[in-house]
Order: sequence, then structure tokens, then C-alpha cells
Amino acid sequence: MDEKIKTPLIRLSKRSQSSLSPAAAWLIRLGSILLALLLGCLVVAITGNNPIKAYGTMISGSLGSKVYFQQTVKKAIPLLGCALAIAPCFKMRFWNIGAEGQITAGALAATFVARTLGAKLPSLPLLLIMAAAAILGGGLWGLIPGFFKAKWNTNETLFTLMMNYIIIGVVAWLQAGPWEARQGRIAQFDAAAQLPRVAGIHCGWIIVLLLVLFIHVYMRHTKQGYEIAVIGDSIRTAQYAGMNVGRIMMRTMFLSGAISGLVGFIIVAGANHTLAHDVAGGVGFTSITVAWLSQLNAFAMIAISMMLGVLTKGADTLQTVMNIPAAISDIIIGLLLFCMLGCEFFINYQIIFRHKAGKGGAEK
Repeated sequence: MDEKIKTPLIRLSKRSQSSLSPAAAWLIRLGSILLALLLGCLVVAITGNNPIKAYGTMISGSLGSKVYFQQTVKKAIPLLGCALAIAPCFKMRFWNIGAEGQITAGALAATFVARTLGAKLPSLPLLLIMAAAAILGGGLWGLIPGFFKAKWNTNETLFTLMMNYIIIGVVAWLQAGPWEARQGRIAQFDAAAQLPRVAGIHCGWIIVLLLVLFIHVYMRHTKQGYEIAVIGDSIRTAQYAGMNVGRIMMRTMFLSGAISGLVGFIIVAGANHTLAHDVAGGVGFTSITVAWLSQLNAFAMIAISMMLGVLTKGADTLQTVMNIPAAISDIIIGLLLFCMLGCEFFINYQIIFRHKAGKGGAEK
């Protein structure tokens, strides 16, 4: 006797590319943002504050004046640069979680040049050498896990994550030892080693906008970008097509580390004017969210980075103006990111409920 095959009451099915219109996808994303804002209202209300006033304070504290806007852009610059750095790796499905360390490696290399040549060279050649050193330092730090993955198929997620702590430890040792100036701090850079300002902000914003164009062209209009896309779709297909997968992995990881290292240079030469073990400040991890939310689209990363810059700067204002604890601000940001990332699940998958057919019919 044939047994009836029962389908689950609830099951998931991956959507086809044509099953959901772009307008519907954006409605889902908009709904997720509204849900996050409503949940944030509840969190703020629990603290005894007015949620509407709190959101208004966040907006005014990040965009309400020229100074606030400049500070918001400063927070968005490293996020955008680092998201651009990891995009090629993620497109290739090489999970580079080591951007934090690659930023630190680049910052360390730039600082070494600033300390060695800061009083000997004019500003322009000094900054160019610092940038080149940062690119090389970050690139080599990214190349190490790329080489091990290509040679011995190591787990890139764990490898790149552990590399973060190694380089951060090296900087912490330098900060409290050989390079210490006073009370566990490294001396400020000479004026020649500091990035000039354009429109009231260090010129790092120009560098990252140029990187947006570079990554867009590289990923979409070059042979190297095509190879990355093929490997991301299927390594076996890439091998069958005659691609040297290992070499492409190493090349891509060097590029990713190099851009992250350049971000490290921008941070130390443009924003901090010194080096500390926490120079990356979590940017390497937050940028993963930026990359995923933008679907690895270089131009969309600009908007996502600015949105996070607004939230971060606005959260700082909440703490100072309304005495809302920093933890509450972090919860609001976390809820927004969680909902925005979660909505991608409903865009890519649909929930199907089991329906019973008419009398004598089979279950669907």
C-alpha cells in the first residue's frame, strides 16, 4: 500500500529571480525599517523618554548643522572604504573577517613611515609614501590567509579572524613599549604627516569616493572582476574554464587587504593623527553589514555608510542631550541593522503553508 507523503505545515522555498518585483523588494525593506523604528520607540519609552524627541535629536545631532554633518561624514568614511575592501572577497565567497586587522596593519605601516620620515620630507611625498606603505602592509596581511587558503584550503573565516588579534597585539606592545611617548600613547604625527582638509573634512572622503569608482569598474567591467564572479558561483566551473583559482584568491585577498590598509592610513593621517591598538574601532566588522545591506553594490554602499554614520553620530548626541545611556543607543542601532538584514531573508525566500485539497484530493 502506498503511503501518503505529507508535506510540512510550513516550509521555505527560495524565490526565483522573477517571482518578486523590485518594487515589492523595496517595500519589504521599507517595512523592516519601520518595524525597527517602532521597536526602537519601545526601547526609548522604557527609559522614560519621548521616542519622537529622541529620533529628532538623533537627526538634528547628525545633520542639523555643518559641524555635525562633517562629523557624520568622518564616521562614514572608514565604513565605506572598508566595505569596498571586502566586497571582492565576499563576491568570491571568500569570507574575509580580517579587515579589522588589515586596517591596523596599514595604519601601523603608515605610522612607521610618519615616525621615520616625518621631519625629513615635505607633506605631499611623505603622505604618498605613507599611503604606499599602508597599502603594502594591509595587502601583505591579507595575502597571508589567502595563500594558506589557496595552498592548504584552510578555513578563511577563522584564519582572518585570528589575524586581527595578532596585529592588534603588536600595536598594543608598541604603544606601551618602544613607541610610547607618554602614559601608553604614541606621539602625534607631525603636521606634514596629516591629511589636508577639503570642505572642512580631511581629504579621505575624496579617496574613498575614488575607490567607489574603482571597485565598481573592477568588479563589473574587468577580466579580474569576471573571474571573481565565476569563482563565487562555482569553483569547479572556474577550474573547468582553466582559471587558476588559487592565484585569483591570493590576488583578491591582497587587493582587499591593500584597500583596508589604505583605510588605516586615512584614519591615522586624517582623523586620529596617531596610532592606537584600537585604531580600527570595530569598522572592520561593521563594514560587513554595510557590504551585505548594499548587496555588494559600490554606489549603494555610500548611502548605507552615511546612514550608519547618521545613526552613530546621532546616538552620541542622544547620550549628551537626553542622558540616554549609550547602551540604549546601541540597542536602537542593533535593532535597525537586525531588521534590515532580516528582511533580505524574506526577499530571497518565501514561506509556504500547506493547503488541503478538496475531499478525496491529495495534500498540496
